[in-house]
Amino acid sequence: LETDCLSKTCLARLGTELGVNYVISGSYDALGNKIVISLKIIDVANNSIFKSTVREFDNQEVELQRMTEIVLKEMHGIEVKKELVDRLKFNNEVISSNNVGKINNSGPRIGYAAMTGSFYEFANRPEAQGGLDIFPAVSMIGYQIEGQYVGTENFSALVEGIINFSGLEQGQFIPTISLLNGFRFGKSGWEFAFGPGFGLTKESNGFFDRDGIFGDKDTYFSSNGSNNWYEFRDREYNDEAAYPQYFDNGVYTAPEIEDFGHDFDGKEMDKGGKTKISTQFIFAFGRTFKAGALNIPVNIFYSSKKDGGTAGISVGFNVMKSKKSINPRRAI
Repeated sequence: LETDCLSKTCLARLGTELGVNYVISGSYDALGNKIVISLKIIDVANNSIFKSTVREFDNQEVELQRMTEIVLKEMHGIEVKKELVDRLKFNNEVISSNNVGKINNSGPRIGYAAMTGSFYEFANRPEAQGGLDIFPAVSMIGYQIEGQYVGTENFSALVEGIINFSGLEQGQFIPTISLLNGFRFGKSGWEFAFGPGFGLTKESNGFFDRDGIFGDKDTYFSSNGSNNWYEFRDREYNDEAAYPQYFDNGVYTAPEIEDFGHDFDGKEMDKGGKTKISTQFIFAFGRTFKAGALNIPVNIFYSSKKDGGTAGISVGFNVMKSKKSINPRRAI
C-alpha cells in the first residue's frame, strides 16, 4: 500500500486496485492560530475530482473529529448546526504587527505653559491679596511613564502617567499628576490623548471688590486666608471719628459684609487659604519623531479647569526599553 499517493491519477489507480468507486483524500495543517482541513473525493471510474473543499477552523485540536464532520456534511449539502460551526470557525481578526508589540517607554518631559482665566488672575494678583504675583506663564519639568496595550500596523492605544512640577523658575512649586489615554496613528506617530489631572491648590471663601468700596478696585478679600476681610474690617472701621455710625456711646459694633452688599459666596484660589485637591481635564495633540530606538514626543496641550486653565507645549525623549508581542501564538 502506497503512503505518499496524493495526486489524482495515483488515487484513481489506487481506487481501481481496491475495487472501489470513490477515494477520499485530505490533509490537516496547523497554520499559526488556525487549523486548515482540505478534503477531496476522487471519482475512480472517470479519473476526476468528484468533490473538494478547504475550510479554516479555530485552533482547537481536540475538536478535529467535529471539524471533519462539518467539512464532509458541507461537501454533500447536508445541514450543519450553526452553533457548532460558530464555535469552531476561525475568526479572521485584525492583523497585529510584532514590530509594534507591547512597548514600555518612559522618559523626561519639559515644557512651557501659559495660564488663562482664573489661573491668569491668580498669577497676577499681589501676594498681599493671596495671589502668586508672578508672570502668568510657567516652565514645566516632569517624567512620563507610557505603556501600549493595543498595537496594529496603523494604530496603537496607550496609557500615559505623567508627574509634573511647574513654576520652579519663579519660586513656585506646583505639582500635578495626570493619567491619560492616548491613540497613535500611522508610522508617522501622530497622536492625541485625554484624561484627568490632579494637583494641589489653596482656596478660601471670598469676593472681589469690583467697585472699589474698600480701596483699590478688584481687590480680593477672603474670609479665612490672605487679605482677611474681618481683619481689614476691624482695622479700618474701628475709628469713631471717621466712622461714627459703628459706635454707640463709645462701644464699637463691627460692620458685616452684608452691610456693603457683598457676601462670601464663592471659592477663589488664595495662597493663604486651605489646601485642597484640585482636578482638571487635559487634551493633548502631537507627534512622536523617531531616531532609531530614540523617540522624541512633541505635544501641545490644554488643561481645563473651572473658569480657567493652562495651554502649552511639551517636549521629551524616551528610549524603547522593553517590547513583547501582544499577540502570542499558540502552538499545536
